[in-house]
Amino acid sequence: MEYFTNNATVSAIIYQIYFVAIKLIKMRRGRPRKFGRPSRAVALDDVIAALSGVDGDLSRAIVQLSQPLLRNVVTRPPAELWKYGDSAVIVIKRLPTLNRMTGVSLVPLPDGRALISLDETMSVHEFELQLDDAIDGATDLEPWERSAMSSIREILKSARQSKAITVHQRNIIVLQSTRRRRIAAP
Repeated sequence: MEYFTNNATVSAIIYQIYFVAIKLIKMRRGRPRKFGRPSRAVALDDVIAALSGVDGDLSRAIVQLSQPLLRNVVTRPPAELWKYGDSAVIVIKRLPTLNRMTGVSLVPLPDGRALISLDETMSVHEFELQLDDAIDGATDLEPWERSAMSSIREILKSARQSKAITVHQRNIIVLQSTRRRRIAAP
């Protein structure tokens, strides 16, 4: 006790010890509160199972499901080439005018864009002519739609004129219901 010659010093030390002890008692274990409310346990087993149903790789499943939400955030050209191997396909924003053309169908992609599908009665050259007619003759086209259709026309024209590229028309498999109701996924 020879170190504590002053009662004020002893009182200050006791107060500090008391204050620290109270702080320790009041401290909660675990994560601090988030957003001003108590936390709760969340089981992710069901979420992981559902994501695995979309794609076996969880990261690809998350990307696939989040892309439609991000389509307005990411600015993409109205028409672009998506390469795979030594081939590419034209991926476009969904265009109402294009979807109304005879012999043309748009195949929706998860990111909100679409692939162009031509039925068996239309060739790529006929499609290119229809694009020219629609761009040159339509007065009711929105500017973004005209720009997108012009981009598609330029991609096809460049491919046709290139000596390094050949244009091949492929078919996709489409299952169509004979009733008005949609086909349920297996």
